[in-house]
Amino acid sequence: MPADPQDALPIRLNVDDSDSPADVVDALFLGRFASGEQPFAHSASIDRVKSGLTLVPPDAEVLRSARDDDRSATLAEGDGWTLLVSRWNRGADVTVTAVSAEVAERVVKQATDGAADEPEPQPDNVSMGFWYVSPRRGPHRTTRQITAGAWDDVRTNYTAPVAEAMDTLMKVTPEDIAGRLLLLHGPPGTGKTSALRTLARSWRDWCQVDCVLDPERLFGDVGYLMDIAIGEDDGSAKGRWRLLLLEDCDELIRGEAKHTAGQALSRLLNLTDGLLGQGRNVLVGVTTNEDLERLHPAVVRPGRCLARIEVGPLTHTEAVDWLGTDEGVNRDGATLAELFALRRGISPTSVPDQRDSGADAGLYL
Repeated sequence: MPADPQDALPIRLNVDDSDSPADVVDALFLGRFASGEQPFAHSASIDRVKSGLTLVPPDAEVLRSARDDDRSATLAEGDGWTLLVSRWNRGADVTVTAVSAEVAERVVKQATDGAADEPEPQPDNVSMGFWYVSPRRGPHRTTRQITAGAWDDVRTNYTAPVAEAMDTLMKVTPEDIAGRLLLLHGPPGTGKTSALRTLARSWRDWCQVDCVLDPERLFGDVGYLMDIAIGEDDGSAKGRWRLLLLEDCDELIRGEAKHTAGQALSRLLNLTDGLLGQGRNVLVGVTTNEDLERLHPAVVRPGRCLARIEVGPLTHTEAVDWLGTDEGVNRDGATLAELFALRRGISPTSVPDQRDSGADAGLYL
């Protein structure tokens, strides 16, 4: 006869001075689930909790409560269930173990119903999602309101051919979509990321934009890829499109990617126009610093790209018009990051790698 779970998997809790009280609360919470006394679990995450809410049901008895600099943990129990509330900043994870799946789901709903708070939308803000793999929660999506300028206000940040191509892209609607891949390539500091933020604002009525923070892991982890392909929307209507942004994916899509990245490139292509992408309104946006000639031919083949735009520096004339003076402007022109550096009184030669030149530099990559 097989051993009971609690006998086969005995629980031992070792604590040292590196553990916080909140860590102890986390460990205590697992006891009844591990022993089999409460074999069912259900959880929910909230990115922004309304002020003043504890997320503890009124009929619960609080057993432990711990708080440190960046998080808090509350352990509570009721009839046939145990609840753990982990809080950080404005967000929270709520997990319940219980004697049945129905009880666990009911208590989570009771604790979280109406608790989510959304910031008041601002005219220049757009909601953007961020995907990443959490060591504790696995694939996870959080949302933020980001500032994005209107296209007419930022158009002069781009050289004329790029601005003309962007004019068309900003006006795209679902009926115009012929390819599922959006490719922006060019040197660092030319404004690729800034353009994508503006694109998110231009498309916000019909497209949810998500940035994948760990794209190198995405295409190496089938479970993560499936979670993103299936999607997690923000409550919008069925049929809404999604744009997944993958930044600085040079190794993934350059010419030798098939050899060096294994199946990663194949999975990217499968998401855009293969079986994985069928029946899903998913677009993939990729930025890279690679020259077009170094990109894998499968990525740039006709029919695959909705847009393929090389974002280069402004010409000397355009840069002088943008800055209002020719002081410091190279005769070959300047990138957007270099122009912002000149405007702040910093010589571009003092910031050779724009990606490492401070918090603002990333806005113009």
